[in-house]
Amino acid sequence: MFKGSVESKNEAAMSELVPEPRQKPVVPMKPVGINTSLLGYIGIDTIIEQMRKKTMKTGFDFNIMVVGQSGLGKSTLVNTLFKSQVSRKSSGWNREEKIPKTVEIKAIGHVIEEGGVKMKLTVIDTPGFGDQINNENCWEPIEKYINEQYEKFLKEEVNIARKKRIPDTRVHCCLYFISPTGHSLRPLDLEFMKHLSKVVNIIPVIAKADTMTLEEKTEFKQRVRKELEVNGIEFYPQKEFDEDLEDKTENDKIRQESMPFAVVGSDKEYQVNGKRVLGRKTPWGIIEVENLNHCEFALLRDFVIRTHLQDLKEVTHNIHYETYRAKRLNDNGGLPPMTVETEENHESNL
Repeated sequence: MFKGSVESKNEAAMSELVPEPRQKPVVPMKPVGINTSLLGYIGIDTIIEQMRKKTMKTGFDFNIMVVGQSGLGKSTLVNTLFKSQVSRKSSGWNREEKIPKTVEIKAIGHVIEEGGVKMKLTVIDTPGFGDQINNENCWEPIEKYINEQYEKFLKEEVNIARKKRIPDTRVHCCLYFISPTGHSLRPLDLEFMKHLSKVVNIIPVIAKADTMTLEEKTEFKQRVRKELEVNGIEFYPQKEFDEDLEDKTENDKIRQESMPFAVVGSDKEYQVNGKRVLGRKTPWGIIEVENLNHCEFALLRDFVIRTHLQDLKEVTHNIHYETYRAKRLNDNGGLPPMTVETEENHESNL
């Protein structure tokens, strides 16, 4: 009796010491091949048409900022891009007026409609940028404005009873105008792009490219790209955001060949070979704005509007805004920033 109890105790002790054999991991069954040839029409392919109809009803926003010294044709180029008077000189200042002592931010909204699609376009101008004797830190008011738009969107987003469609004033694209010196970028150019490339999509453009020869233009473009690379400045489309090999191949060509776009803007029409064309009249003839042999305006227009407009909006929302949002929430201990509505609710609960 005693012996038997000792043996049973020893067996129990051994069973505790000897680990149970590990169960083999469950091997998932191979997926059964599904025949993709449908027995009848489902209608999945109509989703694109549904999205198109929805967009046509609601329209969409696009906010573009233009930055550069006065006299580089910023307003004219934006008007040429959207083929309408979306950026008026009267909204800023003209040469007869005093140069603003600080950088000003002026936003003008327009509704443009084409083919039944409505776009609320906002052009944000920055008169006074780079026009002072001392231009130190003149990028700060621009960065402040960009971050204020992120803050506005964030506060709307965290409201308990938020709007069905949050007004989007975030800057989706910043056209940075480089003076056609033919030499190198100014310290101001590098300083601006170094700070702002972290918070907004910057697209560098060489203004008034018709003041350079073809050789000068090619050399200047290469020099600008090299200087940006050496200074660690990434312009849009950023390499790290390429989604796949197709994106990378397409964007590499833009980054290595097209950027910065050497452009000429004009809202005047001239008769050339029996056709009306947008152009600039010079002693040597008409510079045709949309002729790729004359300038790269058509490449810029196609890039900003016809191929990358939606991506500019997505990178703004998914990268730049998310970076700002994460930082704000982290600084706030994980809590959303207090809005008037949340403050009132908090007080009523107390």
